[in-house]
Amino acid sequence: MVSPSPVQDTPVRLVLLADRDDDSRQMYAEHLRLSAIEVDETADGREALARAISRQPDLVVTETRLLGIDGYQLCRLLRDDVTTCLTPIIVVSADVYPSDLERARNCGADAILLKPCLPEALLAEMRRLLQRSRELRQQADTLRARAATQLDRAAAIQERMRMGERRMLSRALARHDTKTPPIAPPALVCPNCGRSLIYDRSHLGGVSERHREQWDYYLCPSSCGSFQYRQRTRKLRQVT
Repeated sequence: MVSPSPVQDTPVRLVLLADRDDDSRQMYAEHLRLSAIEVDETADGREALARAISRQPDLVVTETRLLGIDGYQLCRLLRDDVTTCLTPIIVVSADVYPSDLERARNCGADAILLKPCLPEALLAEMRRLLQRSRELRQQADTLRARAATQLDRAAAIQERMRMGERRMLSRALARHDTKTPPIAPPALVCPNCGRSLIYDRSHLGGVSERHREQWDYYLCPSSCGSFQYRQRTRKLRQVT
């Protein structure tokens, strides 16, 4: 037993049918309803636009010669609206000139069928477009999922790198006192009595790896107090 093709199995819930020719519209609508498809009919392009936006059909089938606005304008407006920009559109038209067909494509038609067009051919084309639309959405969903996974991985790697940098920076910039600083403390004299200051210790710190600081502390042998020398500014000040 041969299983049916995916196109034949593609379900169609609601079709918007826009055609000012009553006989053609009724013929297509009757055939679609016999295939258990709900059909919304209109002969007016403006009404077709309003119904497409409000009812969100699975597919729009339109003629080019409509009342109100023509099928070309309808296609363009459907493509410009966020709620219908991805809705498949089939143009069924008696306009057979290449310029008319190209215009329909440029306005957003996914498929163009020329009249006279059998209802069976229209239904087959509808199912083909819907199947293709679903496949493209599935591919887009897969690509979005992959992109999201890659972004999550990249964010995790960046966070690990930032944490590592913070740990390294934290270790490098740990503020502490030492008697063996990286920069040798200079020989200084007391600004009060003029005697040579006695080096006591250094304090290391800073705000970043590139902006380290060193403060050297001295004592005056004449009990003038203690002094701080800042390596970056080369200034000496009394602290006690």
